Amino acid sequence: MLQSLYTKYKPYYKENLTLALPIVVSQLGHTLVHLADGIIVGHFAGTVQLAAVSLVNSLFMLILVLGLGISYGLTPLIAQANGSKNYKECGKLLANSLVINFGFSIILYALVYGVSISVIDHLGQSPDVVAYAKPYLNFLGFSIIPLMIFQAFKQFTEGLGFTKQAMMISIWGNVINVIFGIIFVKGMFGIAPMGVKGVGLSTLIDRVLMALVMGIYVFRSKNFKIYLTEFKFAFIEKFRINKIIKLGAPVAMQYSFEISAFSGAGIIIGTIGKIEQAAHFTALSLAAFTYMLASGIASAATIKTGNNLGKKSFTDLRRSAIASYHVVLVFMSATAILFILANNLLPYIFTNDVVVINIAAQLLIIAGFFQLFDGTQVVGLGVLRGVGDVNIPTFITFISYWIIGIPLGYFLGIYLGVGVKGIWYGLTFGLLTASILLFYRFQQKTKMLIEENAIKEI
Repeated sequence: MLQSLYTKYKPYYKENLTLALPIVVSQLGHTLVHLADGIIVGHFAGTVQLAAVSLVNSLFMLILVLGLGISYGLTPLIAQANGSKNYKECGKLLANSLVINFGFSIILYALVYGVSISVIDHLGQSPDVVAYAKPYLNFLGFSIIPLMIFQAFKQFTEGLGFTKQAMMISIWGNVINVIFGIIFVKGMFGIAPMGVKGVGLSTLIDRVLMALVMGIYVFRSKNFKIYLTEFKFAFIEKFRINKIIKLGAPVAMQYSFEISAFSGAGIIIGTIGKIEQAAHFTALSLAAFTYMLASGIASAATIKTGNNLGKKSFTDLRRSAIASYHVVLVFMSATAILFILANNLLPYIFTNDVVVINIAAQLLIIAGFFQLFDGTQVVGLGVLRGVGDVNIPTFITFISYWIIGIPLGYFLGIYLGVGVKGIWYGLTFGLLTASILLFYRFQQKTKMLIEENAIKEI
């Protein structure tokens, strides 16, 4: 049975992995920035400043995912236009996406600034943690502007199947971020030690350079000349902006509901104590790393689904999507085993604080169990995004995380006194709910596409 299954889906495994692996590395870039920030601060600035990184990431990711989601609305539209050989439309879509992303980046920066001025002091967090968090948050907030410009170019190239260039830029960007982060945090080469502010400044520099290099690549590469013949800001039109936002806004809400659940959990845990908050950040950073693996596979699924939809190849669309489910199950099973077997060792990546490590080790066991649910739900979202089905999946994510996950976590963790583990149990159940409901929606939607196409051919 397994042999026949493998034979049936083998061509799709190869196609999906070829497309997905560079996206995985590129997607990891976002997580690696914050992962590197935590590692540098945890080892060179101490537990209190590591807790500040945790608090800032909990707040910042709530806002950042809105921007990332909006930018993802471009990818399926580019894939569909390319699949139907409407090359001129791709350039027009890029121009509109750049305007949308820049406009949203200004709004998002204003939101971050508002949080740093008006909100962060009233979340029940330790005052010393808040004092370190504010300047770090301000640097990250300003970095949203170049990051959103980078995202417009990245989603454009990935929608066309060019995934390696964004991967390489992300890799070198992270190298620069780590080097500058260590220099600024420790205070080297005559620079005064900046502590947690240093990683904020290094992230800003990294994202400015990434946006510049990605833009230069797109406009100078011969790969995109056929697509950019109609790239003009004169083609900024309401109906194209609406097309991108119509897909991007629900995607932004999908990411927002999930990430905000984990961010909200971080804020709730911060009311328990800064040790627990640092442990939550440590375990969640490792889980976020593996989530971005799954997110890269999901992005490839979006591209292949959109491309097959443009070609009206509905059987290939469904089989390619199922192959993506198989791939993510293998990936996430491997990471689950790693988390469970190495739960006492992995936290040392971030800190040498034994108390933090002991709590984080317990959370990693829970993370090991929710890996499969996390992977399958994000692939389900990716496939449905590729066929333009975004509204019902958005409702599913809201129900899963904010009606089930967070309330259950609060009940177990705070009301029943289970603590940080109880909050993570609630999040796990939310992921399980999303995974089941999105898979059901995927089955329903793709079978309906095949049946409708069969009726048209009769």
